[in-house]
Amino acid sequence: MAQRQGKHTIILDNKPYIAGYGSVVGKKEFEGPLGHEFDAHDLDSRFGEDSYEKAESLLQKIALETALQKAGLGENDVDMVFAGDLLNQCIGSYFGLRNKNIPLIGLYGACSTMTLGLSLASLMIDSGAASYAAAVTSSHFCSAERQYRFPLEYGAVRPQSAQWTVTGSGATVLSAQKQSGKPYIDSVCFGTIEDLGVTDANNMGAAMAPSAASTIKHFLEDTDTTLHDYDLVFTGDLGKVGSDLLYELLESDGIDIRCRHSDCGLLIFDRKKQDVHAGGSGCGCSASVLNSFVMHRFESGDFHNVLFMSTGALMSPTSAMQGESIPGISHLVNIKI
Repeated sequence: MAQRQGKHTIILDNKPYIAGYGSVVGKKEFEGPLGHEFDAHDLDSRFGEDSYEKAESLLQKIALETALQKAGLGENDVDMVFAGDLLNQCIGSYFGLRNKNIPLIGLYGACSTMTLGLSLASLMIDSGAASYAAAVTSSHFCSAERQYRFPLEYGAVRPQSAQWTVTGSGATVLSAQKQSGKPYIDSVCFGTIEDLGVTDANNMGAAMAPSAASTIKHFLEDTDTTLHDYDLVFTGDLGKVGSDLLYELLESDGIDIRCRHSDCGLLIFDRKKQDVHAGGSGCGCSASVLNSFVMHRFESGDFHNVLFMSTGALMSPTSAMQGESIPGISHLVNIKI
């Protein structure tokens, strides 16, 4: 059975192995530096659907089907799927997976949903409650802009601190059966809510950086390890602003992460060639990068021990209109091979 280590970290006894993974992205993401890494893409932002929201649902469907195919599994083999997205009532997930006939646990962790889902799926595998469990999430630039900021037709000017919501989805299928040569989840660390009073919805990096710093610090303390024990620490979507703030926050605690850190929001786009300002964001940012670039590096032998985090800004249109601050949350999984 899993063992709690410290206050925040759980060491898994029956390690859940990553049996399959899938990623799908939009045109802008495919044109970025990682374009060749993704399983599928489309040059139409609607993916053939008649709305952006339906397109996002299709992203999740494709990602999960791809992950299942790689794992050699059918829908009936999966005991449960953890899914969520940024849309009100998680309609991207519910409508995308409604015909899958898989028990579904809906989640809302904002952009931290990928590691939140992976963590919960891992605990289900470890406890024996599931033999196969999946985690999937998504985001879409156009559906997110319409919900959280302004309709695209408005043509609002975005400040340099703003990030570009990734149009993409990623899915991971975990197995209770040991699979030689496959990476596995060794431990999980659930984050605490951190809120330093940021209210600017166009500066997600500043809102999320404190939670990322907190989770990294808690995990290292709980496990009595240092950053030199890991190949890399991936954050989900801090972007340029958030990454710089992360360095400052950790340095104040005597932790230098600069040479061990990589951010999915800075990997997925080329900030010099693509108009994304501070980088990428959204649930689909970390999900698509994990289930392509990161998994491919485990397969090639470049990675052996990685800390992977997704960072979320826990805001809603209602809280933003009421002038509330933006709390941040970050969860972490330790992936090994």
